[in-house]
This record gives sequence, C-alpha cells and structure tokens, in this order.
Amino acid sequence: MNKWLFLVIAIFSEVSASLALKAALEAPAWYAVVVCGYAGAFALLTVCLRLGMSISVAYGVWGAGGVTMTALASALLFGEDLTWLMGLGMALILAGVLAVEIGSHQPERIAIPEEQ
Repeated sequence: MNKWLFLVIAIFSEVSASLALKAALEAPAWYAVVVCGYAGAFALLTVCLRLGMSISVAYGVWGAGGVTMTALASALLFGEDLTWLMGLGMALILAGVLAVEIGSHQPERIAIPEEQ
C-alpha cells in the first residue's frame, strides 16, 4: 500500500481519538476510542516511516492535518469557535508543511563535463 494512504488513515485515526477525548468528558465509554485511535495513529505513522517517508514530512503532514481537521470537526460537532485568525493559522501551518515537503526533495544535479 502507498505510504501516503497510511498517513491519511493515521491522521483520521488521530483526529477521531482527539474528538473522542472531548466526547469522553460527558460519556467515559469514549475513552476506549481514544486509546485505540491514538495507538492506531502511531502504528500507522510507524508504517509510513518503514515505507521510506522521512520523519519531517510524515510528522509535519500528520500534525498539520490533525490540527486542521480537529479544529474544523470540533466546530461542527461541538460548536467550538472557529475564527478567521484560527483559519489563517491553519493556512500558515499547511503552507509550512508544504515548504518542508518541497524542501525534502533535493534537486538532481546535472554533471557538466569540463572543457579541456
């Protein structure tokens, strides 16, 4: 399977666990989802690393995706505030992760033969 697919599933697992943590405040049975979600997220993140994804890219995308999706989902599910400043912050986080991803690919150097 593709390492990016494992990363996307890891993000969804972590977001589910974070949202369940909020739900567990009212219904403690949700703590089972919290434990399974975080354990699954870390296991899937490990798979991404074993498949060759760099830690800077994997953790950056995982963190940025998790923060963004959790903020959006908590606004929808729990009625939490979502302000324009938070949106700007999420955009900056995503831009930073994109910069790390692009920067992680070194350009190929073309050897130019020396003139004699």
